[in-house]
Amino acid sequence: MSGWETGLDDEEAGAVMRTVTRQLKLWREAAGLTQAEFGAAIGYGEELVSCVERGRRIPRPEYLDAADEALGAGGKIAAMKRDVAEARYPKKVRDVKRLEAEAVEICSYNNCVIDGLLQTEAYARAVFSSRRPEFAEEELEQRVAARLDRQEIFCVPTARPLFSFVLCEATLLRLIGGKMVMRNQLERLSEVAQMRNVDLQVLPLSREENSGLGGPFRLLKLKDGAAVGLNEIQLTNRVITDPKETTVLDMRYGIIRAQALTPRESLALIKKVLGES
Repeated sequence: MSGWETGLDDEEAGAVMRTVTRQLKLWREAAGLTQAEFGAAIGYGEELVSCVERGRRIPRPEYLDAADEALGAGGKIAAMKRDVAEARYPKKVRDVKRLEAEAVEICSYNNCVIDGLLQTEAYARAVFSSRRPEFAEEELEQRVAARLDRQEIFCVPTARPLFSFVLCEATLLRLIGGKMVMRNQLERLSEVAQMRNVDLQVLPLSREENSGLGGPFRLLKLKDGAAVGLNEIQLTNRVITDPKETTVLDMRYGIIRAQALTPRESLALIKKVLGES
């Protein structure tokens, strides 16, 4: 259970964990088990059980599975695994995921790396591993898991948003993670580009006009008609809600799309780079 100390710095995550740990304690007491007896039943020590119930440790998925079986909870304890996992994600990740769930259209321009919603696990790990100062191993895995979790938005059975991605050609050529990682990433792009609700475009390096030199940004158009911009540069993460600024981002994104290759041409370029990799 190393590395699963709570370390929660926001009330929302804290409230989730308090609910989970309270339920674990209630189920154990209802079964008439001491912490030592319960720990022996699930293969963990009494001290760890105590830390979990006091909210000092976040229970891992296997802990919750074992507790569910030992206490005969019929899946009620195991069902909390998703809530626990999301509580471990950074607050900004949870906030972005909520915004994406409310979006009818998600627009993204990036000239540095492949957009997070399009990244393979190996590519995402390579991106986070390149950060300096480096992340601790636990935080690295946490961030990779959070990024992959956000990609479930592609699998929503109903009311899936429209996706528009514009990638600078440099993101296809930059060997993040090495040749094999990039090859798999290009294959992923080729698959996503053919989804019916996705427009994936590439802005070639040969273009003399590029209105995206100011850096990457995202624009989410929500169900209520509002728009939210997301901008992440170096040590700054900014959520943009001022209509004057989101209008500028919307206009700029439209220009960038016009400067890029069409989705059909972009897919052909991706396949060409893939063939040369």
